Amino acid sequence: MRSHLLNDTTAERYRRSVTEGVERVAAKLAATKRPFTGVAVDELAPRIDGIDLDRPLLDEGAALDELEEVYLRDAVYFHHPRYLAHLNCPVVIPAVLGEAVISAVNSSLDTWDQSAGGTLIERKLVDWTTERIGLGPAADGVFTSGGTQSNLQALLLAREEAKSESLADLRIFASEVSHFSVRKSAKLLGLSADSVVSIPVGQDKRMQTVALAHELERCRRDGLVPMAVVATAGTTDFGSIDPLPEIAELCEQFGTWMHVDAAYGCGLLASLRNRDRIDGIERADSVTVDYHKSFFQPVSSSALLVRDAATLRHATYHAEYLNPRRMVHERIPNQVDKSLQTTRRFDALKLWMTLRVMGADGIGTLFDEVCELAAQGWRMLAADPRYDVVVEPSLSTLVFRYIPASVTDPAEIDRANLYARKALFASGDAVVAGTKVGGRHFLKFTLLNPETTADDISAVLDLIAGHAEQYLGESLDRAS
Repeated sequence: MRSHLLNDTTAERYRRSVTEGVERVAAKLAATKRPFTGVAVDELAPRIDGIDLDRPLLDEGAALDELEEVYLRDAVYFHHPRYLAHLNCPVVIPAVLGEAVISAVNSSLDTWDQSAGGTLIERKLVDWTTERIGLGPAADGVFTSGGTQSNLQALLLAREEAKSESLADLRIFASEVSHFSVRKSAKLLGLSADSVVSIPVGQDKRMQTVALAHELERCRRDGLVPMAVVATAGTTDFGSIDPLPEIAELCEQFGTWMHVDAAYGCGLLASLRNRDRIDGIERADSVTVDYHKSFFQPVSSSALLVRDAATLRHATYHAEYLNPRRMVHERIPNQVDKSLQTTRRFDALKLWMTLRVMGADGIGTLFDEVCELAAQGWRMLAADPRYDVVVEPSLSTLVFRYIPASVTDPAEIDRANLYARKALFASGDAVVAGTKVGGRHFLKFTLLNPETTADDISAVLDLIAGHAEQYLGESLDRAS
C-alpha cells in the first residue's frame, strides 16, 4: 500500500495517474454539448448506493471508469454557456494549475512551519486586495472558505468591538434581500432572534437609507446597541449594490461597524469600466470577497478584509503546540492567529497564479463582459412581451417571470414558471435558477460566463416559454 503514497519514489506514478485523470476531464469538457444530462436523483442514487467501498478496485484506471459513470457523465458543467443558474463561474486555467499544485504539495496555511512561502503569498494577496478596496495602511485580512464564513467572522469582530455587556442589546442592520448568512451568523454568535433588523429596499432592490437612519435612531432611542450595518455589494438574487457612501455616513454618525458583503460584486475591484459602482467600499470596517464568484477561481477562494488589523485579535487563540505567544514577539507569521479555521488549504495560490499569468486587467475584462451581457439581456427581456423583468442589473443577474397572454391567475403563472424551470433542467438543455419576488415565483439568470452570448439568452428564453406554454396547454386540457 505504500506505493500509493506521493513521495520521491512514486513521482513517476503520480505523473501518469494525474495525467490520465486530466486527459479524461479534458475529453469530457471538449465533448460536453449541454450543461447537464438531465439525470434524476432516483436514477443516479442506486448507482452510487450499489458501490461497496470496502471492496477497492485497486487500479486508478478502473476507478476513473467508475467515476465517469457516477459523476463525470452527469455533473453540472459550469463552463457551458447555457449554465445560467447560480453564482458559479467557469474557471481560468492558471487557477486550475494552481489547484493541482495545492493538492500535491498539500501545505496547510495555519502556521509558518507548515507553509513558509505560502504564508507570504497569502499575505501579499491580502495586501493587494485591501489596496484595491482602499482600506488604508493598517488593513489586513485572511483567506476563508467562502462568503458565509467571512460574514460570520466579520460579525464576530463587530460584536466584540461593540463592547456591549448584554448580547440581547445588540442589533445588526441588513437589507431585506441580504444574504441568509447574516441571520445564520447572528444565531451562531449567540444573539437574540430579533437581533437582525431587516431594512426595506426600493424598486431597485437597494437598501433604503432613510429607513436605515430611522431604525438606527430607534435603536439608540430604545437603549440598544447598533452593532453593525451589513451593506451588500451584489445581492444574490438581484446583483443590486446598496448605496455604500450614504451607509458609510450613517455608520460614522452612529458609531456602527460597517461591513460590506461584496462576495459577488468583488469582481468590480478589477473592472476597467465599472469600478465606480462600488465607490464607498473603501469606508468599510470589513469586506467579504469571493474570488470564486467573480474572479473566475475554483471553489474555494475567498477572503475577509478589515480596515484595522488589530480587530483580528478577536479570532486569536494560542496553543503551545501550534502558535505559542512567543512567536508573535519573534515575528513569525502564523495565519491561524487571524482565522476561524486551523488546518486550511493554500487556496490563495490559485489567485496568485491567475494574477501572475493574466493580470488583474484580464480578470476585470472578463467580468466587465458578463456585466455588459446582462445589460443586453435586460434590454431583450424588457422588449419581450412574454416576460416581466424585475430590475435593471447592476452586475450580471436578471430576474424575470414568464407572463402568458391568455392566463391571468397569478398562482397558475407561478406553476407555469416552476414547471418551465424543472422541465428545462430535466432536458439538460440549459440550467436556470429561481427565486421569489413579492411572494411570486420568478426565474433567474446569473451570467458569469463570458462565452455566453445574447443568442444563448434568446434561445433559453424561447425554451422557457415553450415549456411554460406546454404546461399551460396541458393544464387547460385537464380542466376541460
